[in-house]
Amino acid sequence: MPNIKSAKKRVKVIEAKTLQNKAQKSALKTLVKKAELSLADAKADSTEIVREAIKRIDQAAAKGILHKNAASRKKSALASKLAR
Repeated sequence: MPNIKSAKKRVKVIEAKTLQNKAQKSALKTLVKKAELSLADAKADSTEIVREAIKRIDQAAAKGILHKNAASRKKSALASKLAR
């Protein structure tokens, strides 16, 4: 446990940011899963859902929630499934 006031504040700030990042990452995973389920369902028009998922993946990468290569890999996988 830190003794210095600024270090104590950093611990509190990091905990808050960690919770925010976890929430955003969880929401992103849910959106990607919905897109994949939509792609698996032949009847559904999944273009809009995949487009939204790719947009959110880009935003997460820009904020540092996802690594840029991981984001690129996820986008590529969704795009190739959509093209099939």
